[in-house]
Amino acid sequence: MTSKACPGNEDPDAVVPEAARIFELEEEVGQLKEAVTSHAVVDQAIGMLVALAHVSPDEGWEMLREVSQHANIKLRNVAEMIIIWGRDGELPGHLRVLLEETLDRHGPTRLPEDPPSP
Repeated sequence: MTSKACPGNEDPDAVVPEAARIFELEEEVGQLKEAVTSHAVVDQAIGMLVALAHVSPDEGWEMLREVSQHANIKLRNVAEMIIIWGRDGELPGHLRVLLEETLDRHGPTRLPEDPPSP
């Protein structure tokens, strides 16, 4: 005997995969939002390096990547610290040394020594 599908009487086997798929899609949306935010932060840091070191965006990317690898800090986190440094003049000492060494290898730079005046 076959039963007719009535509203509210969905097949439980069909609901579970659907719920799992919704969960997967929600996870993917969260990851994509994070990726977009991360990309913007990295682009801003690259822009700072381009302005400071007078290099191309590709070279700025390589500089950021190099500092991240040598500091053993995720690239996005290094980018965030560089943005804060540009705004407030604050950068952890070891990261500042790595950044200055990397910038020096690419030519003359203009480093922000003090936080901007209000």
